[in-house]
Amino acid sequence: MNPLTNMKNVKKLSDQELRSLNKTTWHDQYRESAWIFVGGLPYDLSEGDIVCVFSQYGEIVNVNLIRDKDTGKSKGFCFICYEDQRSTDLAVDNFNGIKILNRTIRVDHVSDYKVPKNSEKKDEETKKLYQEGCAPKPVEVKPVVSNNDLRETLADYIVDDIKLPPRLPIYPIKQEIKTEKEEDEIVKVKKEKKAKKEKKHKKKSKKRRKKSSDDDSTSSDSSTSSEDRYERKKKKKRK
Repeated sequence: MNPLTNMKNVKKLSDQELRSLNKTTWHDQYRESAWIFVGGLPYDLSEGDIVCVFSQYGEIVNVNLIRDKDTGKSKGFCFICYEDQRSTDLAVDNFNGIKILNRTIRVDHVSDYKVPKNSEKKDEETKKLYQEGCAPKPVEVKPVVSNNDLRETLADYIVDDIKLPPRLPIYPIKQEIKTEKEEDEIVKVKKEKKAKKEKKHKKKSKKRRKKSSDDDSTSSDSSTSSEDRYERKKKKKRK
């Protein structure tokens, strides 16, 4: 089929999908592949140029630009692999049918991509690109130790022949031991509290004694007054 008709058919599918409200899409049949096909490229584009253009919709991990075996010139089409498979849907919907350097490109899914076989005429850079891809490699971050974190010990200044036992960890000591002055003050406070309690107890006992004595005196007075009255009555009767 003509490449232009293929490009138009893919564009029709994308337009129909936008109009319909279906949850499933025609992209679902390519969920197992993260590769796309790009045709109609300008012959002057290199792998780096292709990565710059197509990395707008996701991280690219591999590019296979098909070149002539004898001359090494580009044939105008390539295969691109994305890190995230969902990026292929965006690339097909947005890049298919656009123009690059006055050439209309065709972008479509690839269901079963096969890695090309190594040939003797390929240079080392191309072979390395096929094996490792073009994705950025993770950088190992080493922890930076400042001078403040380091602590000098006696072992740093001793010859290697002498071995010291392992050093025990140093833990912060809580200041829980009280001084003699603090203990004396505590004893004084306790004595003062005890003396106050004794004074209160003595005052209460004195008050109780006074009350009892007052009650006795009132009872005696009442008894004497009653006796006097009785004697006066007797005298009146005798008269």
